[in-house]
Amino acid sequence: MRSYLICATPRTGSSLLCGLLDSAGVAGHPESWFRQQGEGEWAARWGIASPADGSFGYADYFRAAIAAGRTANGVFAARIMWGTMDEVTAHLAPLYPDQAGSAAGLLSAAFGPTRFVYLRRGDVVAQAVSLLRAEQTGVWTETARERQEPEAAPRFDFGEVRDLVRQIEEHNSAWENWFAAEGIRPYLVRYEELDADPVSITRGVLGYLGLTLPAGREITVRHKRLADELNAQWIEEYRRR
Repeated sequence: MRSYLICATPRTGSSLLCGLLDSAGVAGHPESWFRQQGEGEWAARWGIASPADGSFGYADYFRAAIAAGRTANGVFAARIMWGTMDEVTAHLAPLYPDQAGSAAGLLSAAFGPTRFVYLRRGDVVAQAVSLLRAEQTGVWTETARERQEPEAAPRFDFGEVRDLVRQIEEHNSAWENWFAAEGIRPYLVRYEELDADPVSITRGVLGYLGLTLPAGREITVRHKRLADELNAQWIEEYRRR
């Protein structure tokens, strides 16, 4: 089995990239399989959770996640946010004690030879504005088939945008330090380039992974761009202060 992880921070367009890669049919099914808040739901869906209390064993969980995230050619994919990486490796350490001192070693032991795609956004203020709006409204993604209704009206808050800018910058630095410490050279995808030419950028990722798009298969954009004039107004307001 081969694998790759999409490493990102919130609102970098990771849903867009995951959908594009999934549409290729040969690059796994990248999802946030290891996001703690969603593991119980996945475990219940896969039938590995206890009917009594919803508990599950992590060895069973990882096997089920790999089966769900793998395409027929044996490629497994997952999306990992910075805050999730420590949780993943902590759960893997007891399963692979010989690799407990190396995060990259743990990931390779669990998922096979692993590559890393690092999705980063250049405009951190725009990213923070998008994150704040998603947090306020509860609308994180939208596709042609699925539209979410906002849970609340969005409102600009300079202090909250500033705090999110700092958080995103800290997480970006944490990713870069982690790659350096683990001796990993990830494949860098810039959000602005992905947004401008999603199909071409996705083809570049496939090339990095050594994957060929099957004949007759098309890379398709599944997720809509949510940023609009309100985002632009908030960005302008933030930069004006």
